[in-house]
Amino acid sequence: MTDALIVTEQLTKYYGQNLGVADLDLEVREGEIFGFLGPNGAGKTTTIRTLLDFIRPTSGTASVFGLDSHKNSVDINRRIGYLPGELELYKKMTGQELLKYFAALRGGVDWLDVGMLADRLGFDMTKPVKALSSGNKHKLGLIQAFMHRPDLLILDEPTTGLDPLMQQEFYQMLLEAKEKGQTTFISSHILPEVERVCDRVGFIREGRLVEILTVADLKAKAVHRLELVFAANVPQADFAALEGVKDVVVEDNVVRCTVAGGLDAVVKAAAKYEVVNLISHEPNLEDIFMAYYEEGK
Repeated sequence: MTDALIVTEQLTKYYGQNLGVADLDLEVREGEIFGFLGPNGAGKTTTIRTLLDFIRPTSGTASVFGLDSHKNSVDINRRIGYLPGELELYKKMTGQELLKYFAALRGGVDWLDVGMLADRLGFDMTKPVKALSSGNKHKLGLIQAFMHRPDLLILDEPTTGLDPLMQQEFYQMLLEAKEKGQTTFISSHILPEVERVCDRVGFIREGRLVEILTVADLKAKAVHRLELVFAANVPQADFAALEGVKDVVVEDNVVRCTVAGGLDAVVKAAAKYEVVNLISHEPNLEDIFMAYYEEGK
């Protein structure tokens, strides 16, 4: 999994004086699930719309499948399944009519795949779009994105409006797509879903890329919250002086602290005393995300 399917170089987009994205250098590899994370307004949707040639960059370049995102947009979009963050649909059509319309635009799809996707998501294709809840409209959007077995899925906030059971089904659909060699680019601000399915994660803040790491590497860089229980009281200084250790609080025989990075120094310091219990509150992606967006980071 080394070939880059999406590549941007110094991609920049301004809306008048307002910055969308700036100097974005990004690579998404073939066959991976890539999570693009940031708060609302950070530049996630601007990046997606530029890749799809819905908007043009102020400067820089973007390519998908090795093709220029503007000059070859028709060829690119033929191979993409796209779910927009704000989904607008023809209200008078039924779900089935709308999907058949989309299928015809793509030159036809296997209708067995459409029925299977509808069954998995619990979607009733006979209802008109105007009668659908927001969650069911989102299911319709997911079906049209997946139904033609695209080489690349670009999904903007893909679990909006889905209940927990449907979210789990969606995650399984993503993993199955990956097994088939499909690539997925997910824009999201919902951390647990990214942690669950993504191979790598890119953080964007105020239009600028902060970091790209694997989920495992992100966790390795995260702050651990430790609680150590000893058989007797221990001096605070033994832990407060350790590199990467902060917020040390000692209450009788209990030491609480936060540790950035590896735990080796803390474990060695604790080994000088009789340890009764050690509780590590494992970092999740939400903790890491907040660390990246703290003031001054």
